[in-house]
Amino acid sequence: MLQPPVKSGPRYNHLIQSDKVRVIDENGENIGVMYTREAIEQAADVGLDLVEVSPNADPPVCKFLDVGKFRYEAQKKANLARKTQKTQEIKEIKMRPNIDDHDYDTKMKAIHKFIGEGDKVKVTLRFRGRELAHQQLGMNLLRRVQEDTAEIAKIEAYPRMEGRQMLMVISPK
Repeated sequence: MLQPPVKSGPRYNHLIQSDKVRVIDENGENIGVMYTREAIEQAADVGLDLVEVSPNADPPVCKFLDVGKFRYEAQKKANLARKTQKTQEIKEIKMRPNIDDHDYDTKMKAIHKFIGEGDKVKVTLRFRGRELAHQQLGMNLLRRVQEDTAEIAKIEAYPRMEGRQMLMVISPK
Protein backbone atom coordinates (compact mmCIF):
# COMPACT_ATOMS: atom_id res chain seq x y z
CA MET A 1 0.00 0.00 0.00
CA LEU A 2 1.80 3.08 -1.22
CA GLN A 3 0.71 6.37 0.25
CA PRO A 4 0.69 9.35 -2.11
CA PRO A 5 3.49 11.80 -1.28
CA VAL A 6 2.46 14.53 1.17
CA LYS A 7 2.32 17.82 -0.67
CA SER A 8 3.38 20.89 1.21
CA GLY A 9 1.86 24.26 0.50
CA PRO A 10 -1.67 25.23 -0.47
CA ARG A 11 -4.19 22.85 -2.02
CA TYR A 12 -5.04 23.51 -5.66
CA ASN A 13 -7.36 22.27 -8.41
CA HIS A 14 -8.58 18.71 -7.64
CA LEU A 15 -6.88 18.62 -4.21
CA ILE A 16 -9.44 21.13 -2.88
CA GLN A 17 -11.83 19.11 -0.71
CA SER A 18 -14.70 21.58 -0.33
CA ASP A 19 -17.80 21.40 -2.63
CA LYS A 20 -18.28 25.17 -2.82
CA VAL A 21 -15.65 27.89 -2.69
CA ARG A 22 -15.53 31.68 -2.77
CA VAL A 23 -13.63 32.59 -5.94
CA ILE A 24 -11.39 35.55 -6.66
CA ASP A 25 -10.18 35.96 -10.24
CA GLU A 26 -6.66 36.79 -11.46
CA ASN A 27 -7.33 40.55 -11.19
CA GLY A 28 -8.42 40.36 -7.55
CA GLU A 29 -12.15 40.69 -8.33
CA ASN A 30 -14.55 38.70 -6.14
CA ILE A 31 -16.59 36.45 -8.47
CA GLY A 32 -18.61 34.91 -5.63
CA VAL A 33 -19.43 31.47 -4.25
CA MET A 34 -19.58 28.63 -6.78
CA TYR A 35 -19.03 24.90 -7.08
CA THR A 36 -15.39 23.84 -7.06
CA ARG A 37 -15.70 22.00 -10.41
CA GLU A 38 -17.00 25.14 -12.15
CA ALA A 39 -14.25 27.27 -10.58
CA ILE A 40 -11.55 24.83 -11.75
CA GLU A 41 -12.97 24.93 -15.28
CA GLN A 42 -13.04 28.74 -15.30
CA ALA A 43 -9.44 28.88 -14.04
CA ALA A 44 -8.37 26.42 -16.76
CA ASP A 45 -10.07 28.61 -19.41
CA VAL A 46 -7.87 31.52 -18.29
CA GLY A 47 -4.81 29.22 -18.22
CA LEU A 48 -4.32 29.29 -14.44
CA ASP A 49 -4.92 27.00 -11.46
CA LEU A 50 -7.50 27.34 -8.69
CA VAL A 51 -5.45 27.79 -5.50
CA GLU A 52 -6.88 27.68 -1.96
CA VAL A 53 -5.57 30.83 -0.25
CA SER A 54 -7.73 30.78 2.90
CA PRO A 55 -8.76 27.19 3.72
CA ASN A 56 -10.23 27.99 7.16
CA ALA A 57 -12.84 30.45 5.88
CA ASP A 58 -16.43 29.35 5.35
CA PRO A 59 -16.57 28.70 2.41
CA PRO A 60 -12.81 28.44 1.65
CA VAL A 61 -11.40 31.28 -0.43
CA CYS A 62 -9.73 30.29 -3.71
CA LYS A 63 -7.93 32.38 -6.28
CA PHE A 64 -6.94 32.00 -9.93
CA LEU A 65 -3.13 31.75 -9.75
CA ASP A 66 -0.16 29.95 -11.26
CA VAL A 67 0.71 27.36 -8.56
CA GLY A 68 4.42 27.22 -9.39
CA LYS A 69 4.77 30.98 -9.23
CA PHE A 70 2.73 31.12 -6.00
CA ARG A 71 4.98 28.51 -4.33
CA TYR A 72 8.11 30.27 -5.57
CA GLU A 73 6.96 33.62 -4.14
CA ALA A 74 6.07 31.98 -0.81
CA GLN A 75 9.50 30.31 -0.65
CA LYS A 76 11.24 33.62 -1.41
CA LYS A 77 9.24 35.34 1.33
CA ALA A 78 10.13 32.59 3.85
CA ASN A 79 13.84 32.76 2.95
CA LEU A 80 13.87 36.54 3.36
CA ALA A 81 12.19 36.27 6.77
CA ARG A 82 14.70 33.62 7.86
CA LYS A 83 17.61 35.76 6.67
CA THR A 84 16.51 38.93 8.47
CA GLN A 85 15.62 37.39 11.83
CA LYS A 86 18.04 37.97 14.70
CA THR A 87 18.65 35.21 17.20
CA GLN A 88 19.10 36.54 20.71
CA GLU A 89 22.31 35.37 22.30
CA ILE A 90 23.37 35.48 25.93
CA LYS A 91 26.68 37.31 26.39
CA GLU A 92 28.52 36.97 29.68
CA ILE A 93 30.40 39.69 31.55
CA LYS A 94 32.56 38.54 34.45
CA MET A 95 33.48 40.84 37.33
CA ARG A 96 34.94 40.68 40.82
CA PRO A 97 33.28 42.34 43.82
CA ASN A 98 36.19 44.78 44.38
CA ILE A 99 36.44 45.95 40.74
CA ASP A 100 38.10 49.32 40.14
CA ASP A 101 36.21 52.25 38.54
CA HIS A 102 38.04 52.21 35.20
CA ASP A 103 37.60 48.44 34.84
CA TYR A 104 33.93 48.83 35.76
CA ASP A 105 33.50 51.51 33.06
CA THR A 106 35.10 49.22 30.46
CA LYS A 107 32.74 46.38 31.41
CA MET A 108 29.77 48.77 31.24
CA LYS A 109 30.76 49.83 27.70
CA ALA A 110 30.69 46.17 26.69
CA ILE A 111 27.29 45.67 28.37
CA HIS A 112 25.86 48.74 26.56
CA LYS A 113 27.22 47.41 23.24
CA PHE A 114 25.68 43.95 23.77
CA ILE A 115 22.30 45.37 24.83
CA GLY A 116 22.40 47.73 21.82
CA GLU A 117 22.86 44.72 19.52
CA GLY A 118 19.77 43.11 21.06
CA ASP A 119 21.53 40.43 23.11
CA LYS A 120 20.90 39.42 26.72
CA VAL A 121 23.75 39.93 29.16
CA LYS A 122 24.59 37.62 32.05
CA VAL A 123 26.60 39.49 34.67
CA THR A 124 28.67 37.09 36.78
CA LEU A 125 30.43 38.11 39.99
CA ARG A 126 33.02 35.59 41.13
CA PHE A 127 33.93 35.55 44.81
CA ARG A 128 37.32 34.20 45.90
CA GLY A 129 38.51 33.33 49.38
CA ARG A 130 37.24 35.65 52.13
CA GLU A 131 35.27 37.79 49.64
CA LEU A 132 32.47 35.25 50.14
CA ALA A 133 31.91 36.70 53.61
CA HIS A 134 31.07 40.10 52.05
CA GLN A 135 28.25 39.29 49.66
CA GLN A 136 26.69 42.72 50.26
CA LEU A 137 29.57 44.20 48.20
CA GLY A 138 28.48 42.02 45.28
CA MET A 139 24.82 43.03 45.70
CA ASN A 140 25.83 46.71 45.74
CA LEU A 141 27.85 46.25 42.53
CA LEU A 142 24.98 44.48 40.73
CA ARG A 143 22.57 47.19 41.93
CA ARG A 144 24.97 49.77 40.43
CA VAL A 145 24.98 47.83 37.11
CA GLN A 146 21.17 47.76 37.21
CA GLU A 147 20.98 51.55 37.76
CA ASP A 148 23.51 52.27 34.99
CA THR A 149 21.55 50.21 32.43
CA ALA A 150 18.03 51.20 33.61
CA GLU A 151 17.18 53.24 30.46
CA ILE A 152 18.12 50.56 27.93
CA ALA A 153 17.64 47.25 29.74
CA LYS A 154 15.39 45.42 32.17
CA ILE A 155 16.27 42.77 34.73
CA GLU A 156 15.30 39.31 33.53
CA ALA A 157 16.82 37.29 36.38
CA TYR A 158 17.43 39.05 39.67
CA PRO A 159 20.78 38.55 41.45
CA ARG A 160 21.18 35.12 43.04
CA MET A 161 24.03 33.07 44.42
CA GLU A 162 25.21 29.88 42.74
CA GLY A 163 28.11 28.44 44.68
CA ARG A 164 30.87 31.06 44.69
CA GLN A 165 29.20 33.15 41.96
CA MET A 166 26.46 35.75 42.00
CA LEU A 167 24.48 35.93 38.72
CA MET A 168 22.11 38.45 37.18
CA VAL A 169 20.62 38.47 33.66
CA ILE A 170 19.56 41.69 31.91
CA SER A 171 17.84 41.97 28.54
CA PRO A 172 17.00 44.83 26.14
CA LYS A 173 13.78 46.75 26.80
